[in-house]
Amino acid sequence: MNWKWLSVAALVATASLLLSFSSCAHDQQLVAITIQPTPLTFLQPDPALMTQFKALGTYIHPPATKDITDSVTWASNTVQVATVTATGMAAPAGTGCGTVNISASSNQRTGPGGNMVFAFASVTVNNPAVPGCPGFGTNATLTVSITGNGTVMSAPAGIDCTSTTCNATFPAGTTVILTATPATGSMFSSWSAGCTPSGNQCTLTLNTNTTIGAMFN
Repeated sequence: MNWKWLSVAALVATASLLLSFSSCAHDQQLVAITIQPTPLTFLQPDPALMTQFKALGTYIHPPATKDITDSVTWASNTVQVATVTATGMAAPAGTGCGTVNISASSNQRTGPGGNMVFAFASVTVNNPAVPGCPGFGTNATLTVSITGNGTVMSAPAGIDCTSTTCNATFPAGTTVILTATPATGSMFSSWSAGCTPSGNQCTLTLNTNTTIGAMFN
């Protein structure tokens, strides 16, 4: 028996088997993409309101589900309303309102024939202060909570708070300025989060029901 040729044949068989396994591994096909979350709504056209999209890929041969957020191609069909980065970070453009489609696509190891695979997410940018935008004409309630001794009033009028809590309803999108006045023997301390402070005043755009705290010492 020629052991030399037998050994060569064994090596060839082993190499073929490994090549077969390798080929099977590379035949895995992407057949679907799912985007999370969807639908998505931004309550105002503020570019600072960013949300991370995730793309999940469904594969066959063998079946698997993988996070492919960083390998798909992201796009917005109306960048004037909402944008999306190459890593799936979406945000209002800050210039308009409406509903757009965000897409995720891939042609990596897709099948059959290397076809593109797409998924879409619906994104709505709200602006209740602008006619024609989603939510226009709705109302929102502003609640003021006082700690210590003092009063808080609003411009436009509505809040005239001398007790620990009071509220008023304004058209959504209204810019409200709150002014805190300490009682005799007290000092104004600070505002809670939710408005832009400037001394004893704070300013906010009221798009949804909001509670602001005023602290006196």
